[in-house]
Amino acid sequence: MNKKNTNDWLSLSDVARMLGVHSSTVRAWADQGVLPVYRTEGGHRRFLQDEINLWMQTSRQKKEVDPERALRDVLKRIRFKIGENQLESEKWYQKLDNEARLKYRMSGKNLMQSLASYLSAEGEDAIAEARSLGYEYASRGRRYGLSIIDATCAFLFFRNALLEAMIAVYLDARVSDTESWGDMLSRIHAFTDQTMLSLMETYQAFEKNNR
Repeated sequence: MNKKNTNDWLSLSDVARMLGVHSSTVRAWADQGVLPVYRTEGGHRRFLQDEINLWMQTSRQKKEVDPERALRDVLKRIRFKIGENQLESEKWYQKLDNEARLKYRMSGKNLMQSLASYLSAEGEDAIAEARSLGYEYASRGRRYGLSIIDATCAFLFFRNALLEAMIAVYLDARVSDTESWGDMLSRIHAFTDQTMLSLMETYQAFEKNNR
């Protein structure tokens, strides 16, 4: 690390406060080369204040968050994730025949389409969209002989793929509009929570009626 005035250097927590993000986000950006970073002899990350100020200025010039574009980028990442044969290692997926597997591979796309509708809707319509998707997951699971645990694991696989893709897109975007991203992630959590609750309630209703 070059010798400069002590006041020129910022710690990881200093940069996090400046950018209004969590320290783990700054660490990830630094390690991915998004932020200019230096290392001390002890291995600690340090940042030059002038370089961070310049980074903030250029980041502000970027466009604000475009939910539709972000979701398109997320969908591409989800397709790639599923294409890496990660589904084959899931126990619930191993119980399905070829027809059922095809239906579940389409679930990621259905989740994204429903989520896009939710992000553009408000109030009761948004909640109805989430709960409708939960009913769809439950009905499909029952049709193919999955238990409530298996059906929930299937949904969580696609939800987690969605959230991981959202975080990756956020890190790549280098946006300074962290508030909009935070709001979108909060709404995604609210949507998927309602979907999972609907899935579990539907399974319970099926089991009650079959007693």
